[in-house]
Amino acid sequence: MGLLVDGKWQDKWYDTSKTGGKFEREAARFRNWVTADGSPGPEGEGGFKAESGRYHLYVSLACPWAHRTLIFRKLKGLEKHISVSVVYPDMVENGWEFQPDDSAHKDDLHDFRFMHQVYTKAAPDYTGRVTVPALWDKHQSTVASNESAEIIRMFNSAFDGLEGVNKELDFYPEALRPDIDAVNERVYNTVNNGVYKAGFATAQDQYEKAYVELFESLDWLEARLAKQRYLTGSTITEADWRLFTTLARFDAVYYSHFKCNRQRISEFPALSGYLRELYQVPGVADTVDIRQIKQHYYVSQRTINPTQVIPVGPQLDFTAPHGRDGL
Repeated sequence: MGLLVDGKWQDKWYDTSKTGGKFEREAARFRNWVTADGSPGPEGEGGFKAESGRYHLYVSLACPWAHRTLIFRKLKGLEKHISVSVVYPDMVENGWEFQPDDSAHKDDLHDFRFMHQVYTKAAPDYTGRVTVPALWDKHQSTVASNESAEIIRMFNSAFDGLEGVNKELDFYPEALRPDIDAVNERVYNTVNNGVYKAGFATAQDQYEKAYVELFESLDWLEARLAKQRYLTGSTITEADWRLFTTLARFDAVYYSHFKCNRQRISEFPALSGYLRELYQVPGVADTVDIRQIKQHYYVSQRTINPTQVIPVGPQLDFTAPHGRDGL
């Protein structure tokens, strides 16, 4: 784990001494938008047109933020239009790495050894964390975006004019946007990022605050999903996929490794059925790799797990009947 400072790699863990033991996530630095015609999006600069073969996606199968983008790439039918490279699950002294001799974890675009080389190719004096996902633009030789929430919205609609893309599938329909945005805000702050706030806290009060907020939100989600099939009603939206990637990791990692141990997702009737239903959407299971997820967290985060021993359990079965059809 580390960061770049003026383009130079430094092996540094998060410094919580300045925030009273509270974990604060760094904002994404590349915020351009890919659009259908290359016009500017809500942030950044224009000139990023949605074209087949132009963009390359860097991801980790372990990272929940990157996982979102893989799901959208899969479900929208973007695989033949946007190529992908997957980093190795261990993120230690050199951050995210590639394995040149391993076809599953090779940088197929630049043949780099480290993910931080991708960032310095885009910005030689870059300062900040080196994160995935990162969407590389081959035409401008830069990272178009490294903000997962915005990448999935680009994938949702910007490429709809390309051959084979499922333009009928809209995870951010206009009529539901206020509800989606409201759910996203709470889920991001208290669940998606909330597990990290608990796990990376270095002060008891900050850990307990994050813990309480996390389970208050999980209780709220459980009650909501007991009455309706998905977070905003009867159709799957981006809000569901943003929650899914955290739920899929919860029992295997966050419950024990991040001390989020009031109860497992498997002990929430509605949430556990909902998790299984989303996992069983055709194509989604291909994006879930529990082995790499566990390896990443337990090996990479040595301040939390200094032995780097990976637990064998728990037993997970996302393929069992979900029982959500009647909602």
